[in-house]
Amino acid sequence: MIIDENLLLFLILIFSWAEYLWELYLSLRQLKIYKTNQTIPEDLKDMLNEESFEKARLYGTDKSQFKIVKEFYSISLTSIILYNRWISVAWQKSENIASILNINLDQEIIISCIFMTFVTLFNFVVNMPFTIYGTFVLEEKHGFNKQTVGFFIKDQIKSLVLSLVITLPIVSVAICIILLGGNMFVVWLWLFTTVATMILLTIYPSVIAPLFDKFQPLSDGSLRKGIENLASRLNFPLSQVYIVEGSKRSAHSNAYFSGLFGAKRIVLFDTLLQKHDEVKNVTTGCNENEILGVLAHELGHWKCSHIYKSIALTEVNLLLLFSAFGFLFKNSLLYTTLGFPPGQEPVIIGLIVVLQLILAPYNSLLSFFATALSRKFEFEADNFAVSLNYPTELRSALIKLGKDNLDYPIYDKLYSAWYHSHPTLLHRIENIKSQTTGAKID
Repeated sequence: MIIDENLLLFLILIFSWAEYLWELYLSLRQLKIYKTNQTIPEDLKDMLNEESFEKARLYGTDKSQFKIVKEFYSISLTSIILYNRWISVAWQKSENIASILNINLDQEIIISCIFMTFVTLFNFVVNMPFTIYGTFVLEEKHGFNKQTVGFFIKDQIKSLVLSLVITLPIVSVAICIILLGGNMFVVWLWLFTTVATMILLTIYPSVIAPLFDKFQPLSDGSLRKGIENLASRLNFPLSQVYIVEGSKRSAHSNAYFSGLFGAKRIVLFDTLLQKHDEVKNVTTGCNENEILGVLAHELGHWKCSHIYKSIALTEVNLLLLFSAFGFLFKNSLLYTTLGFPPGQEPVIIGLIVVLQLILAPYNSLLSFFATALSRKFEFEADNFAVSLNYPTELRSALIKLGKDNLDYPIYDKLYSAWYHSHPTLLHRIENIKSQTTGAKID
């Protein structure tokens, strides 16, 4: 079978729309549950009242409808861009800019950087209406948004600049490796990407994250002592415990640990700490024992080496992707399909076509299995927390966090299997119950 550029483009669009329609079907299944199920599950009745359950249901409904509109916009825009061959137009515009700057058109790396800047700015602009709506309408309506307009603008500009500062050098080196690496370029590209990823993961906690949020050491007290005792009990290489002022951005709460090698830091969102709102007469967050239960779960990820397992799987996947790229990127059909004249085959375009379009079915299948693996890791971390004698505290914390974050606890099975990297609240509670008679760790 001979495939020309029109047929290849048609196949790419067919898969894109097939995946979109599948995900739309799942979203409509979940939306139906939001709209019709108004009964609190038995396992949550002791800690969840009708008011909070209804708030979660309405929040879930609004998020689902917003997601449906946003995804239709995204697939429509992508289809228009591909059908009209606007990617080649963007490359031509990049060459025009290079000419204005007196840059030789043979300088592919520089033109690729101009192209990537153009694409990044385009995505930033066309997605901004949804970013604004999601923050100042959807999240605001349900009481989560804490950002001022000034804070939001500053945050968006920081994200944009940081994206370019990180992306452009990596893209430049990657293109250089592909052009000069010879027959072994796939190996060199993989090694470079691995090193770059490790560097970014290492510097993120101390260099990148503080650009967006303020981190302060947790003050001395019973909570800090409890965290240090827990870390010591497990020989966890704790260097510091920080509180991050997440409340300046959102009322959502979280906790995590960071640091790939050597000493690690634990980070608690200030919204995770228990506090009472005198005006609304509501208490949010978790008490100290519940926070220790949450951290026991996070330390379970460390103890079970989930981070390193995920990195290893990511590296294997990268090697497979780059190998496929090395096999396909010299095919001129990939470039003429997007409107490039015969003989013009920019490396960055080859990367985009192969890794994002041609391998889209593989990426979707891999994403599904990665999501399932993530849920398995979450169950293992919960089991570890239970083995440390925190079943009651973890269960209580999960329910409180679900309530504070307006997490509707009932999900369609297909929707959850496709989308959820974490088990649902009800599944986690059921699992904790089944683990309460398990072995204890001293």
